[in-house]
Amino acid sequence: MALSEIQIKKAKATDRPYKLADGEGLYLLVQRNGSKLWRLKYRFRGKEKLLSFGPYPDIGIAAARELKKLAKATLVEGRDPMVHKPGRDFEDEKTFRAVAAMWHQNRECSLDPAHAKRVWSRLERDVLPQLGDLMMHEITPPEVLKVIRKIEERGALDISRRAKQGIGQVFQFAIASGMCDTDPTAHLRGALKPRPRVQHMSKLPLSELPELQIKIDRYQEEGDRRSEITRAALKFALLTWVRTKELRFATKSEFEGLDSKNPVWRIAADRMKMRREHIVPLSSQAAALIRDMMSKADGDYVFPGQKPRQPISENTMIYGLYRLGYHGRQTVHGFRGLASTWANEQLVEVGQPPIWMRRYNADWVEMQLAHSEENEVRGAYNAAEYLAPRRSMLQDWADFLDLQRGDLGNLAVLRAA
Repeated sequence: MALSEIQIKKAKATDRPYKLADGEGLYLLVQRNGSKLWRLKYRFRGKEKLLSFGPYPDIGIAAARELKKLAKATLVEGRDPMVHKPGRDFEDEKTFRAVAAMWHQNRECSLDPAHAKRVWSRLERDVLPQLGDLMMHEITPPEVLKVIRKIEERGALDISRRAKQGIGQVFQFAIASGMCDTDPTAHLRGALKPRPRVQHMSKLPLSELPELQIKIDRYQEEGDRRSEITRAALKFALLTWVRTKELRFATKSEFEGLDSKNPVWRIAADRMKMRREHIVPLSSQAAALIRDMMSKADGDYVFPGQKPRQPISENTMIYGLYRLGYHGRQTVHGFRGLASTWANEQLVEVGQPPIWMRRYNADWVEMQLAHSEENEVRGAYNAAEYLAPRRSMLQDWADFLDLQRGDLGNLAVLRAA
């Protein structure tokens, strides 16, 4: 039976909230504090949901029934009345999609264009399909977690964290803009799947580096030219701390000032893991090696492969290390770990009373390794950042390698004598 005004007015608060049904899912919820709230229970796509129309007497019986009719009509159209709420002023209330677009537009000018595009693409792919049409104040922590879980199911744990971060930033923007009051991502701490333990690439202790260098110097395989290219590629990787892919596709046009005091290797953004141009300052040893390889290379690739106009294969260097007896002990990528360990262990004594400090700033090491994280605040990325100190660091590293190689060679001569 439908409710009457008299029934509603006479309804008193009790120890527990209770409902007064009006029909077709519409009811009045009487709270313990005496407040009376209109609710509509309905099902959408098999899921039971609850819609709030507001308090009585602000919303009278007639108004509540009219809102119910509008909600039912929305359901007939195949739309969720919780998203397309009847009686709502869409100019005043914003969907997550609309607010996310405003957030992104507000910060886009401070980001690298390629990074800005990636951020929005991730939202479009993983977040907006589920949250885009919901109102900001209607999004709950479980709904955000559902988005995160879907990403985790495909094993993309890094992307799931970026998605949570992006959603949270949209909500922080909305809170600051007065569009909502809370950030549901704040309640998800501890709910995300932990990242798997990092599997570090195999690398030797620094004490075994001299022997490795001597073996590389003596590396031989079928065909003298192939041996020379593999040897040179391994040495260059050790000197410059770059990844295998970055080295394999090195072309002559990427090297600048090889005969000057400040030679560099400029790697285009599309070949870098972080999708940013990377400038590698070259030590005198690295520059000499590249000049020699460029003088012998027929095509554009500095380290050519067996096929005409192709670079060395992705397995050339690692198989070279296998032949030298380093299977499971040292990888090409592990050269980066060797260099990083060396750089981070170098200390200098400064001041009075003397204290020990790092010789090389951690930022120089990370920049040389091209580990620089995507920065949400900084503006344009500067590929030449820390170029001078990085040049000095790499020259020290190259001189250290020469010294290590020389010491072991001299020791071998003494033992033979």
